[in-house]
This record gives sequence, structure tokens and C-alpha cells, in this order.
Amino acid sequence: MTAIKLQAGDTNSARMNFRTKPQIKATIQRAALLAGIHDSTFTINAAYQSALATIAAHERTLLAPVDHEAFFAALEQHAAPTDRLKEALAHYGETVTSA
Repeated sequence: MTAIKLQAGDTNSARMNFRTKPQIKATIQRAALLAGIHDSTFTINAAYQSALATIAAHERTLLAPVDHEAFFAALEQHAAPTDRLKEALAHYGETVTSA
């Protein structure tokens, strides 16, 4: 398990409280004991790693090579403007004035 790296002077000042089932608590305590760390440290590290993975999964899109090629090919091909787009551009030109 990767531990959270703190900077010099960092202190644990934020508090998080939660309830869990006795079986879950016992499992976390057993794993923490096996890892040789306090159960709160184990829990924080596990939650932190899960939070980072969740954020990364929502901020990045990974494509297989075949999908990667199709994605960038689609970006390079410019679609012809539709009638609706042409109408919107004409309407914009009639209604919006630049200062």
C-alpha cells in the first residue's frame, strides 16, 4: 500500500467520522495489523487511494489503439455545415452587433 506523503509541518487537523459494521471494522483492524500500521492510518490510506482512482477515472479517457485512431480521424475530418447551422449563423449575424 502506498502511504500518503505529507510535507514538513503538515498536521492532521480535518476530522472524518463514520460508522460501520463490526465485521468491517474487524477486517480493517486485522489488515492494518498485518500491514504494521494503525487502523485509522490504514483506513485513511485506503480511502485516499480509492478517491484518487475515482477522480482519475472521471478525469481521463483511455482509448484502445483502434479507438484512438478512430477518435483522431474523426477530429481531423471536418463535417460540412448543416442547414440548421447555416441558419443559426445567419441569425447570429442579424441579431448580434460587435462594439
